Amino acid sequence: MAVTVRELAEWVEGEVIGDGRQPVVAARPLSEAEPGDITFVEDEKYLAQLHASPAVAAIVGPQIPVNGKTLIRVNDPLIAFITILQRLHPRPEVALTGIHATAQIHPTAKLGRDVAVGPFAVIGQECVIGDGCRLHAGVSVAHFCRLARDVVLHAHVVLYDGCVLGERVIVHANSVLGADGFGYRLQNGRHVKVPQLGHIEIADDVEIGACTTIDRATFGATRIGTGTKIDNLVMVGHNCQIGRHNLFVSQVGIAGSCTTGDYVVMAGQVGVADHIHVGDRAQLGAKCGVHKDVPPDQRMLGSPATPDKEQMRIMMTLEKLPEIRKDIRRIKQHLGMTDE
Repeated sequence: MAVTVRELAEWVEGEVIGDGRQPVVAARPLSEAEPGDITFVEDEKYLAQLHASPAVAAIVGPQIPVNGKTLIRVNDPLIAFITILQRLHPRPEVALTGIHATAQIHPTAKLGRDVAVGPFAVIGQECVIGDGCRLHAGVSVAHFCRLARDVVLHAHVVLYDGCVLGERVIVHANSVLGADGFGYRLQNGRHVKVPQLGHIEIADDVEIGACTTIDRATFGATRIGTGTKIDNLVMVGHNCQIGRHNLFVSQVGIAGSCTTGDYVVMAGQVGVADHIHVGDRAQLGAKCGVHKDVPPDQRMLGSPATPDKEQMRIMMTLEKLPEIRKDIRRIKQHLGMTDE
């Protein structure tokens, strides 16, 4: 359907700059935009690409200057673009409802109102499943788990015994919560398993990506704080205490008994050694190797992780090593010294 730019602006409470009567037939990102489309730009570095784009209009933020193209100015261009995209190109959703005939639910399990359980899902002994929960195909919820309301477990998620999930938790496909922590003792030349007797607790509004694993505690609970978002392929070890509103990007690995404050960010492939504390609002860049505690508000880079400004100096020095080596060789030749 064709909608005018002005109508789109009303959907997102934006300000029209230019001809608001222009019709728009589709919403596409800048690299794919075609004539008749609306697109969006968040950063000034894409202004040249926007100017060359055949799109009839663009959604932009307050800092983007006018360049002759019709604009819708909003505070958050990405969210506004998503809103328009969803309304212009609605996707039919197949809602999961009811209890599938192949699901296996233990007689002692308690299910709240409007719970949906997909094909071949399993719910164990004395589990409590809150109102509005959605358990998709092949989900396995072991014994004594407690799920608060509106939890979503996507296909083939596995919860081991005793997992506790708060309200509105989302766990994506093939993640495993509550498996045994990696704990062994060397006895008589053999690695002997230390029993992992605890459980895990996931607070409200946590989202966990696909193929992520969070281990149960040896004693007590491994905890993930309210509002924390965990990407795909992340590993959180046993006994960890993760703070509120953390962001962990893909392939982060956190060893056992680590703690984090609130609003911590770990970029891709960060590795954290055991028994480390990362303070509030700390930011760890990609591939950081963290071997000691990180103070609050610290930005770290590199492996071993060091403060970002120090690491940048190290990186600049490394780039100059070939020149430095040549200089040293010339100095040694001038002094009559030979390389050994």
